[in-house]
Amino acid sequence: MTTVHSFEPIATADATRLVLGSMPGVASLRARQYYAHPRNAFWNIIEQLLSLDSGLSYERRCAALTENRIALWDVLKTCTRSGSMDSAIVDSSIVPNDFVAFLNTHPKIARIYFNGVKAEQMYKRYVLIELPREFSAIPTQRLPSTSPANTTHSFAEKLSHWRRVAE
Repeated sequence: MTTVHSFEPIATADATRLVLGSMPGVASLRARQYYAHPRNAFWNIIEQLLSLDSGLSYERRCAALTENRIALWDVLKTCTRSGSMDSAIVDSSIVPNDFVAFLNTHPKIARIYFNGVKAEQMYKRYVLIELPREFSAIPTQRLPSTSPANTTHSFAEKLSHWRRVAE
């Protein structure tokens, strides 16, 4: 078991949408980049949604998110886990990120999207119950996980669901 820590959010103060994962996987932690696993569909989906070139650097893809007022973060600040699977997270080790501080400094967030079931579940269990009413009322929506472990949806199906983020 390893204690893992998430990254700082990718966000500007004028962000209107927040995409939340659970916790970066091993490949992302090594690369110090969100969604670094080569088979994770997240960046391919973002490229399609924002009409980006597929060869852009990580920094340029992150800039495209912020230019489009999309923020990216994780529900968890730290946890203990072996490997990359959300199912391996030790519940008693979970420390959520500080969403009150984040939402206070990003007052235009009007919608929160979850990258998969586990991110939504952890948000509801560890974050939502602690939020003041003005933040707990922000509409949320779960999207299919972009993880390569999610074989329930094809890339086309994932992309179709994720189009909501770009609207």
